[in-house]
Order: sequence, then structure tokens, then C-alpha cells
Amino acid sequence: MSEIQTIAILGGGNIGLSLARGLVKAGIYKPEQIIVTRRNLGALALLSKEGFQTTDNNSDAVKRSDAVVIAVLPQQLNKLMYEIRPSLKKQRHLLISVVSGVSCHDIYVQAGTLVQVVRAMPNTAIAIGQSMTCISTENASNENMELVKSLFDTVGVTIQINEELMTSATALCACGIAFFLRSIRAASQGGTEIGFHAHDALRMAAQTAKGAADLLLQLASHPEQEIDKVTSPKGCTIAGLNEMEHNGFSSAMIKGIKTSADKAAVLYDKED
Repeated sequence: MSEIQTIAILGGGNIGLSLARGLVKAGIYKPEQIIVTRRNLGALALLSKEGFQTTDNNSDAVKRSDAVVIAVLPQQLNKLMYEIRPSLKKQRHLLISVVSGVSCHDIYVQAGTLVQVVRAMPNTAIAIGQSMTCISTENASNENMELVKSLFDTVGVTIQINEELMTSATALCACGIAFFLRSIRAASQGGTEIGFHAHDALRMAAQTAKGAADLLLQLASHPEQEIDKVTSPKGCTIAGLNEMEHNGFSSAMIKGIKTSADKAAVLYDKED
């Protein structure tokens, strides 16, 4: 959307910084078109040297921007919204929230004016431009949804989903990073037990996991289809798979995702 000349990112943590740098790296915005806020300005010193605008004044950042990315912790949201509410203009501002567990309606009500709100759920792979980001809305135009998609496409892959699935997306995609990392760590420990040095085992496990994921993404294949290619009758692969399943591998992953989804649903307390 050509009218978005300046973006304010309220909360210069990992996601905020990664998005800021991703937008510049993709050539969509120049550093001076992005304002990043943080209570501790010293933590943004490097970003300032790179040409980004930095400030500890959220209200001022909103006044000088067209789109506002809210990237704070859930427990910090209510205070932030109270702070920026007087600066929001309904004909100007688009709000993009990456706050876990907070609905578009929650943001809309706290904004106190008729602004459009888009909810986005990236994951920590945003730091290397490989995020899986889900976006949803209650009142944003198709044009603004395309804008938000284009922003997050600079740091990975973006899909639009119904908002009622955003808590589930948090568990599968955001928490999921930790789940897959733990499985890689376990594989590397298995590698060490069968004879590899720890650093070699970790590298081998990580690259194998990356290759497995790319088989599905690049070939548009199904996991079982690729598994069948490496499981021969009475072979070592099927023996290992069956041993893992007997010990609850798939069940543990499914239950873990469900538990994370349940927890994500209650991260934000409106009364705080």
C-alpha cells in the first residue's frame, strides 16, 4: 500500500528487530522509514547506527507513522494501548499485532477509535528470514491484508487463516520451533551414543532435519510418502521408527502441541 510511508514497531525485541531488518533487506523500506521503540534505548544503539529511527516514546512513534506493529509481551499490552490511544487516527493508522493470545477485537476495543487491526503470528525463525507467519483480521480491508502479507513475506512464508485458529497457530508454528529443535537435539544425542562426536552429530542431525523438511516443501509431498522411500522390509529404518512409536513419539508430539495451544489461549488477561 503506497500510503504507508513510515512504520512504527513498538517493542524492539527479537521479532521487532528481525522484521525491521527484513523489510530493509528486501528493499521495501529504507531504515529511516522505520521507527523502533524500546524502554532501554541502549539496546537499540546498533539499530540506530544502521539508520533506523529509535525512541523510547511509543506515543511519539505512533504520531509519526502510518502503520503500527505492536510487538510487546501480553502483560505489557494494556499499558501500551493506554499510552498510544490518544495518538491513533482512524483514517491513518493500521495496527498490526504480534502479541500472543490477544484477539483483533481486544486491540480494536483498546484502540478507542475505528482503526483496522491485523493479527500476525510469526516465529523465531524470523531472525533468519524463515518464519512461518499466520495472519488474520476482523475488520481490515483486502488491500491492508495484502500489505501485511507482503511485509511478513520478507521474513519467511505467510498464510492467512481464520482468527479462531490463531491460538492453534501459536502452538504449531511458534511453540513448534522448540519442539522440532528438541527432536533434533535428541537425534544428535542418539548420534553421539552410536559413535559420533557431539558437534558432528548435531550438524548431521540438523542438516538431515532440514533436508526432510525441504522434501515436503519443495516436492509438495506427504511425510508418509517420503518415509516409504527409506523403509524397506525388515530394514533398520522401520525398526527404528517402530521403536520410537512404541515409546509414544507421535503421541507425545500431538499431546505437547495440544497442551501448548491450551496454555496460549490464556496468556493474555484483559484485567491486567
